[in-house]
Amino acid sequence: MSAQRCWVDGRAGSGVPADDRGLAYGDGLFETVLVVEGRPVWWEAHLDRLEHGAAVLGIVAPARGLWWNDLLAARAELPGLARGRWVARLTLTRGSGPRGYALRAPMRPRRILALAPAPACADAARHGLRLRWCRTALAVQPALAGLKHLNRLEQVLARQEWNEPGIDEGLMCDTRGAVVSAISANLLCLTGRGWVTPPVTQAGVAGVCRRMLLENGWVGEGELRCDEVDGARALAVCNSVRGILPVRQLGTRGWGIEPELRALQRRLAAIEPAFHHPFLDDELA
Repeated sequence: MSAQRCWVDGRAGSGVPADDRGLAYGDGLFETVLVVEGRPVWWEAHLDRLEHGAAVLGIVAPARGLWWNDLLAARAELPGLARGRWVARLTLTRGSGPRGYALRAPMRPRRILALAPAPACADAARHGLRLRWCRTALAVQPALAGLKHLNRLEQVLARQEWNEPGIDEGLMCDTRGAVVSAISANLLCLTGRGWVTPPVTQAGVAGVCRRMLLENGWVGEGELRCDEVDGARALAVCNSVRGILPVRQLGTRGWGIEPELRALQRRLAAIEPAFHHPFLDDELA
């Protein structure tokens, strides 16, 4: 399948009305869930984050069973979903409503499921990515920090800063100058303090993969400056679709693949087989 397929409120191929507040104002949230051989990876953790974001925005989250039913319906229509690696995007909007920012009447939230093949990641997981610093800064907004809301214009602007095929990702700071994350992943930095990931209390997204690393005590949370990142012993980025990817270059600074980074990848693979790669075993032989 080359194009993504969509289901809106459980109906295949349905469109989204022009008065949907997610379209009009970015009034909603989304999750990108890796599906491997028909199994959604970290399903409950993704729904935890979606429901937390819905509570912050004052949107009534659908029952979890509705999302699951949508996925089952998609699997019935797309037998290929039971094989290989896919990405399921779950989008929740406040639903249709009148013009204006005010919430004038109760609205029925709208759920959207979109499916597409997952990007290949084995080569990047083994050999690493090339990054650059982005000029676009993330706004400091504690009320929305951590949420995966629908307004991603800062990331869109950041990604427009380059078109060189050799650059894979960009690192972003907030408007105070604090390092926050990559454009579409959280940052992991090996310093004298061990593995550190920046907090997301002022800007950024609280990634699900990041959550797993923190909960297992393999990574700590701490503020990072640009010079600390440039001087790190190792760098990596992580997200729930591609797992942990080493960084082999940031600007003019290069890194090899440190044993501590491979160890972190193996730890993740031990708790989530979706991120196991054969080279992790080969390098131990």
